[in-house]
Amino acid sequence: MRFARYLFSRLVTYFLVIWIGMTVIFFVPRFLPSDPVTAALGRVMSSGSTMRPEEVQAMRSTLMQLYGLEGTLPEQYLNFMKRAVFGGSFGPSLAFYPTPVNALIGKSLPWTLFLLLTSTLIAWVIGNLIGLLAGYQSGKIYSKVLEGIAIFLYPIPYYILALILIILFVYINPIFPVSFNVQRASLSPEFIGSAIFNSVLPALSIIVGAFGWWVLSMKALSAGIAEEDYVSFARLKGVGEPTIMGRYIVRNAILPQITQLALNIGTIFNGALITEILFGYPGLGTLTYTAVVQSDYNLLMGTISIGIIAVATAALVVDLLYPLFDPRIEYR
Repeated sequence: MRFARYLFSRLVTYFLVIWIGMTVIFFVPRFLPSDPVTAALGRVMSSGSTMRPEEVQAMRSTLMQLYGLEGTLPEQYLNFMKRAVFGGSFGPSLAFYPTPVNALIGKSLPWTLFLLLTSTLIAWVIGNLIGLLAGYQSGKIYSKVLEGIAIFLYPIPYYILALILIILFVYINPIFPVSFNVQRASLSPEFIGSAIFNSVLPALSIIVGAFGWWVLSMKALSAGIAEEDYVSFARLKGVGEPTIMGRYIVRNAILPQITQLALNIGTIFNGALITEILFGYPGLGTLTYTAVVQSDYNLLMGTISIGIIAVATAALVVDLLYPLFDPRIEYR
C-alpha cells in the first residue's frame, strides 16, 4: 500500500513534468523572431521559381497547416497536444519535406545512443574508480596527481577538447577522418568497424570532458566517508582494506553518482550538439541544429520532446530503484 501511494505520487509528478515541458516547447518557438512559413517561402522564391499571388497564398496556407499555426493560439496548443502527446506525431519536417519528424528522429537516435550512452558509461566507470582510489588514499602522492589532472580537465568544455583532438589527430597527425563518414547502414562487420572508428574522436572528447567531474565528485564523497566512525571501527575490528573500500565506501558514495548518471543518460537524448556539428556526426544534436537554422518548428519540438521525456523517465526510474541500492531508503 505504501509503495502504491509512492508510485502514484511519482507518476503524477512524472506526467506533470512532461506536460510542463511540452507546453514550454510549444510556446518558446512562437516567441522567436524567425517565421518558418516566411523562411520556407523565401527558399522557394530564391530558387528562381515564379508564382502567382494566389499560388503563394495557397502555399502559405498549406505551410501554416503543416506547422500547426492555423487558428488561435489556444487552438494551436490543443492541436499540438493532441497530435504530439496523445498521437505521438510531430508532423512532417519542412527542412526535409515531406519526411516525417518521427522518421528523422528514428534515424538519428541510434547514432546518439551509440555515441553518448557508451561515452557516458565509460566516463562514469573510469572516473568513479579513479575518484574512489584518490579519495580513499587521499594522502598518497598519486591521489594528489590524479586530483590535479581532474581539476585541470574539469573546467574545459567538451567542445574545446573536441577542437584540440581535431587539430592533433586530424590535421597534425591525420589518423582519423575530418568528418563522420560511414557509407553503408547494414549491420555488417565492416559497417560496425567503420562506425566505431569514426566515433573515436567525438567519444574521446565527451569522455575526457566528463572525466574530471566524476573523479572530483567521487573523491570528495569517498574521502568524507573514509573518515566516518563506522569505517574507523571496521579497521579496528581488522576488516581488510578491500572489504572496507567495497562494502563501506563504495556502497555509500555511489548513490549520488547513480542519480547523476541517470540524469546524464536522460540528457543524452538531446545529443552533444556542438560535438556532433564539429565531427559531422548524424545524431540528434545535428538534427536539432538543422531545425534551429531552418526554422523547422516540427523538427525542433520533436527533438526537444525526446529529451524532456527521457530526463523525466530517468528521474522516475531512479526514484523507484533507489531502495535496491540503499536498504535504508523506504517508499513513503
